[in-house]
Amino acid sequence: MSVVNFENQKWQKKEQGINFRLKAALAMIEKGPVLDLGCGDGVFLELLKNKGIEGRGLDISEVAIARAKSKGLSAEQFDFGSQRLPFADNDFSLVVLLDVLEHLYQPPNILQEARRVAKEVVVAVPNFNSLPARLQTLLGRVPENNLAKKGHIYWFNLDVLQKMLKETGWQIMETKNNTFFERYFLLKNIFRFLAEVFPNLIALSFVIKAKRYE
Repeated sequence: MSVVNFENQKWQKKEQGINFRLKAALAMIEKGPVLDLGCGDGVFLELLKNKGIEGRGLDISEVAIARAKSKGLSAEQFDFGSQRLPFADNDFSLVVLLDVLEHLYQPPNILQEARRVAKEVVVAVPNFNSLPARLQTLLGRVPENNLAKKGHIYWFNLDVLQKMLKETGWQIMETKNNTFFERYFLLKNIFRFLAEVFPNLIALSFVIKAKRYE
């Protein structure tokens, strides 16, 4: 099955929801224009629009793009995982890659392209070394966030993501993470503290804003 067919089948079965990573990324963005790579059905583009920020999206799935366009959003079908972005240098203020890098065979390539078209980037990835994932592995199970059916190819933790950003010419400005006790106030604060101390163990995902080294 081709990547395009895989993504089209995925989007025929689901709609994108608003999660921690989208909310955290939105809070990091102050101005546009923004390029949303892997925009899906346009949920984040809608959030940007509601915030008064101009956004444009690319996604490999024709099904997802059709949904985004039906909402009146600026989105086009494009395989940015294997092609040069169809934009001039510095066309955007910021590029977002939310739950995208783990789906690519060569994520450094798109980070370098993002650096060409924008001065800032916001990326979000799941933590493949989180405590729930480790416990599932210990019990002889394949961790939920590692399942091939989700299309995850590249495994990230905080160290891997930070190293990749630095090696592709990005300087980290801000990092946020979430834990598996976000709904419970007392436990949430405790585990947020622990996630700062032991991010690769406690955090479920990471959202990082970085600026281009000049």
